[in-house]
Amino acid sequence: MQTQRIQVEGFSVNYAMLGCPDGRPDPDRETLVFLQGWGTSISIYPKLLEHMAHFVPVLAADFPGFGETAEPSQPWGVGEFADFVIELIAALGLKKVILMGHSHGGRVSVEIASRQGLPFTVTRMILMDAAGVLPKKTAKQKFRQRKYKICRWILELPLCRVLYPDALENLRRSHGSADYLNASPMMRQTLVRCVNTDMTPKMPSVHVPALLLWGEKDTATPLSDGETMERLLPDAALVKVPGAGHFCFVDSWELVSRVLASYLGTEEK
Repeated sequence: MQTQRIQVEGFSVNYAMLGCPDGRPDPDRETLVFLQGWGTSISIYPKLLEHMAHFVPVLAADFPGFGETAEPSQPWGVGEFADFVIELIAALGLKKVILMGHSHGGRVSVEIASRQGLPFTVTRMILMDAAGVLPKKTAKQKFRQRKYKICRWILELPLCRVLYPDALENLRRSHGSADYLNASPMMRQTLVRCVNTDMTPKMPSVHVPALLLWGEKDTATPLSDGETMERLLPDAALVKVPGAGHFCFVDSWELVSRVLASYLGTEEK
């Protein structure tokens, strides 16, 4: 999968354009815009992207802070990621897009599709093991979070930093997710902002057909999140993928590829 570079909002963005003979998008054609999961690179999705490019042109780009695109200079929230994607689509002159988001890309897709006055038309949407539904915390989880915040406040005191220089990082490692621990300090702050954003209030404003693809054994964004999205999105259909986890297209390629082919058009271009 060959990639190119384009300047968007001050970033040199790593992106790929598939399904176009000369690598240039046709603004009058419906183009699928793929938005990746947290901390991934578009380089891990070639099989999926190339499959979909048999049916429609596909644009995939590394978010700032992901893959081969530099991270932002300040923490971003979902809105900033959406602004970036909108500018990218406009820079390439696309007029009709299918938004497809995996995990983190799903919450960004919802944010974009819920907005008015876009410089392009969102024709439909595909959400795959998408993020955006805040989990309800148990009493035990709330206590653990409160305890963590108190301990962090104490360990951030200047004297504690001198006496116990490794204690704060050890505390973070004992409480943080793999995504959090693997991120840079800037992207950790960005992750916290994004995962604490509830997208459900915006879902009723998404008035485009939406296909939801969900691994039944997904533990990162559980199937119940997909059921919530199906209920809140005005025109959504949920396809459950048996035995699959958060990367349902990896765990059950044959099923997912057939569903995508049917949704995007069974006749190859």
